Amino acid sequence: MTSKYSFWLAFLLVVVAAACNRTPKPLDPASAKAVKLQLDVLQDTVASRWSEMIASDDAKLSATRQVLRALAEQPGTNRPQVQQLSQANDRLVRRRYNQQSMRESALIDAYDAAQDSVLRAVYAVASPAAGQPDEFIRNLTEGIQQYDDAVLGYRVRYDQAAKHFNDYLQLHRAELAELGGKYAKLEPLPLFTIQL
Repeated sequence: MTSKYSFWLAFLLVVVAAACNRTPKPLDPASAKAVKLQLDVLQDTVASRWSEMIASDDAKLSATRQVLRALAEQPGTNRPQVQQLSQANDRLVRRRYNQQSMRESALIDAYDAAQDSVLRAVYAVASPAAGQPDEFIRNLTEGIQQYDDAVLGYRVRYDQAAKHFNDYLQLHRAELAELGGKYAKLEPLPLFTIQL
């Protein structure tokens, strides 16, 4: 009985060792499977860059909302003006472009202009010259300016990822058509940079 178990145990160890020592077959970089894997990585990078950019914009809108709330509580503040600015700031999210609607650069320009208009008015009301020396408000306002200064960098990083995706898409159209489904229907992504 013991020798029977020993035989099967030895056999099982040999099979496991053979399976562990097997080198996986290398993936042909030109195969449809390799193209799919690389494209998935590129899509994840694009999605990550987009999320970073939107998170920064959301943080800027949130900080603006906090400044306006703090200003509303300050004595001598023009409350109707602050309320109008709060409403304008809250409308910005609905006006913001997305990855597809940004094909129309006019939507990006309109969003940027609307946000700049709100921010200029907020800076004017929140400045020490306007009688608002409050440190909390000043710190929030400086944070908003930092978020605003970072916009271009986020857009450049997004464009770099989207351009890599678009180039890869163009280069591997045949393999993507072979994959079918959603891969065959992929279209190039619009960029912030105007292509001439």
